[in-house]
Amino acid sequence: MTTTTINAAQLDAETLYQQLLEQIRPHALAQDKLAIVGIYSGGAWIAERLVQDLGLTNKAGRIDVSFYRDDYAAKGLHAEVKPTQIPFDVDGAQIILVDDVLYTGRTTRAAINELFDYGRPARIMLATLVDRGGRELPVAADFVAHTASFEPAISVNLQRADDGTFSISVDHA
Repeated sequence: MTTTTINAAQLDAETLYQQLLEQIRPHALAQDKLAIVGIYSGGAWIAERLVQDLGLTNKAGRIDVSFYRDDYAAKGLHAEVKPTQIPFDVDGAQIILVDDVLYTGRTTRAAINELFDYGRPARIMLATLVDRGGRELPVAADFVAHTASFEPAISVNLQRADDGTFSISVDHA
C-alpha cells in the first residue's frame, strides 16, 4: 500500500462535503423511505447538514457506538458518551449511515449492530468524507468524497466551527 502525504490544507472539508452531497442527492431523490444517521460526532454533524440540504422530512438520527465497540472491555467507556437518537422507524427504512472518516471498519460495524437494535432496515448504505484505508473488517463506503492512505500514527479529524462550516485536521498521534 502506498502512503500519500497530505496536509490539512489539501483536504478542504467544505469541498468534500459538497462532493458527498452531490453523490447522495440522486439516490436521496429516488427513495421513498430514506433516513440519514450520523455517527457521533463528525458523522452526526454531516448527517444534520445532509438532511437540511436534501430537504428530507425525517430529522437526522445520531448514533454513539461506545457500548457496541469490540474494544469496549479493553478501552472502557469514553468520557463523552452521547445518547443515540433515532427519530424515525428503522423497520423497512433505506438508511444512509454517515461517518466523517472511515478507517478500520470497526466503528461502522458497531453502528450497524446498534441500528439493528432499533429495527430491521431495508438497506444500509455508508457515506464518508474521507476513506483513509487501513481496513480490518470487510467494510466499504457507498459514497466517498476522498480516498487517501495515511500512516497509522496519523489522525484525521473533522471539526465544525460555530457557523457550521467544516474543516479537517491531519495530526501526528
